[in-house]
Amino acid sequence: QVQLVESGGGLVQPGGSLRLSCAASGFTFSSYAMNWYRQAPGKERELVAAITSVGGSTNYADSVKGRFTISRDNAKNTVDLQMNSLKPEDTAVYYCNAERRILRRSYWGQGTQVTVSS
Repeated sequence: QVQLVESGGGLVQPGGSLRLSCAASGFTFSSYAMNWYRQAPGKERELVAAITSVGGSTNYADSVKGRFTISRDNAKNTVDLQMNSLKPEDTAVYYCNAERRILRRSYWGQGTQVTVSS
């Protein structure tokens, strides 16, 4: 059974930091690219950060470049998102996604709420 379980969300003041974690199970984690998406109320889900299966390459949305860092540990089957200098516009539900395009497989977590507010 595939599971992606996010944790680490919460309420933080502008300028603060949060670290999201996603624990994966039920599939060959090291064969999947891992992504973090977010969806704010009334907006479409957007890709925030991505990391290749072996972690050799990362990609970020322009809105988070220089503030967010994605990383993975294939030994622990986890992917993290370190979020610094948070802004109110970062408020959203953040989702962990596992993707293997060659197999057309994509798995999603249940999401974790991040609220940036004073």
